[in-house]
Amino acid sequence: MEYGRPLRGVVLEDGSVGSHAAIVARALAIPLVIHAERIASEALNGDAILVDGDQGIVHLRPEETVATAFRDKIAMQAKAQERYAGLRELPATTRCNKTISLSMNAGLMADLPSLEGSGADGVGLFRTELQFLVRNRMPKRDELARIYARVMDAAKGRPVAFRTLDIGSDKVLPYMKPQDEPNPAMGWRAIRVGLDKPGVLRMQAQALIRAANGRALTVMFPFITEHAEFVAAREHVLAQLDREVRLGWPAPATLRIGAMLETPSLAFAPRAFFELADFVSIGGNDLKQFFFAADRENERVRKRYDVLNASFLQFIERIVERCADTGTPLSFCGEDAGRPVEAACLAAVGLRMLSMRPASIGPVKSLLRRVDLGALYDAIEGARAAGAETVRPAVMACLSALPE
Repeated sequence: MEYGRPLRGVVLEDGSVGSHAAIVARALAIPLVIHAERIASEALNGDAILVDGDQGIVHLRPEETVATAFRDKIAMQAKAQERYAGLRELPATTRCNKTISLSMNAGLMADLPSLEGSGADGVGLFRTELQFLVRNRMPKRDELARIYARVMDAAKGRPVAFRTLDIGSDKVLPYMKPQDEPNPAMGWRAIRVGLDKPGVLRMQAQALIRAANGRALTVMFPFITEHAEFVAAREHVLAQLDREVRLGWPAPATLRIGAMLETPSLAFAPRAFFELADFVSIGGNDLKQFFFAADRENERVRKRYDVLNASFLQFIERIVERCADTGTPLSFCGEDAGRPVEAACLAAVGLRMLSMRPASIGPVKSLLRRVDLGALYDAIEGARAAGAETVRPAVMACLSALPE
């Protein structure tokens, strides 16, 4: 992030595509390739390098034939983007007449211009921690209030879900004392930090209320694992609302408080949780790593498990059923929501709101508008009934028969 927008690509010998660094690179639309063996020793200053972020391939000192093929590929992608741009104003309505709301993920002001161009219905996840990570000191309340107000201004009335500070694990603040933990992903992070050290949580709540300035406000808490955590975090926000109103700030027109479901435990929370939460957002990246006990930053195990695994999809379907039972709005937020095949399957098992990086909205919308969710669900059910470990082959067979 210190290099800023002029940075055109990142090539690393180590790292993980599931790391926060990779998420930030996607937010900045910067290609990032990991596990490029010997790149640090082989590359020399001034060398030409081609970085194919889609395929995860790096060409060092490429031959002209490779460069020509690369330019052709870029031209083809530009044509595809033109086609997706034609869908921008159209809804993501399937052939079976189900409309899926597609929102974008953001975290930097630089993301917000993409809201208009992508055709997103709103911001399903605004990562507030990025504003803390790009500084060498703790930001002040008034600074945050100005930033959050600018985000709402840029949204032009579209909903924005602000996730409170999600630090810990692979997101360490440069001015915060590092925690020596054997397993940071399951350690002192996210809402656990907020509840143990509530000063920042309260400051964020105050900043968000001031930024809303009478407009609608949506807040969600990261890494909620049980009902009691949600109740405690919610009470902090409501207490700050009372305080700010007493100080003369207008109350938000509406205040929606929700939680990210990132651990299996919350799916089995008591009914009272789903009744109290104004909405639930499935944090797919973390939920998958805890469901499969596969560290998202460990490339040896991360690729072993497929989001279209029959057991995982069945678990997602159970969450859909629990939220439907209490009328709790449910969305899915994560890298898999931005992959067209996976997005279609999530819609088939009942998700009606998906949040993804802006560049994914066009391809996802394009496929959703051609698919019949009932037929796709039948393919998923057929594969599960046959004992398939993953439904992907059945899904791909179903999708391959779609009309253009």
